[in-house]
Amino acid sequence: MINKPARRALADSALALVAAVAAIAMFLPPMVNDTTGSVPRMVALGLVIAVAIPLHWVLLGIGVRRMRRSAIAPVAAAVLLFPIGGAAALILLLWLLHEEPQALSAASR
Repeated sequence: MINKPARRALADSALALVAAVAAIAMFLPPMVNDTTGSVPRMVALGLVIAVAIPLHWVLLGIGVRRMRRSAIAPVAAAVLLFPIGGAAALILLLWLLHEEPQALSAASR
């Protein structure tokens, strides 16, 4: 499997994004009364959000750098268009990571 470290960083970035979105979803109308009714739950969810979002961005940048690409555009998209931009960047980068071995084998022929 080519570029396993990049794949692992991007997978970890996706997990951080899922954790952040799940914590943010707890503050949306169906669950907001239960969430705001408990101070420890609000503090815990706030900490999850505060850690998971920057972790998603950092791991996304690490994954892109391990692919030997510039990290500016994907990380900027993830920051400016959170959470849709982060998900789109992950999908695009995983697609590019999947296409690299095929491009290398075609170029060697």
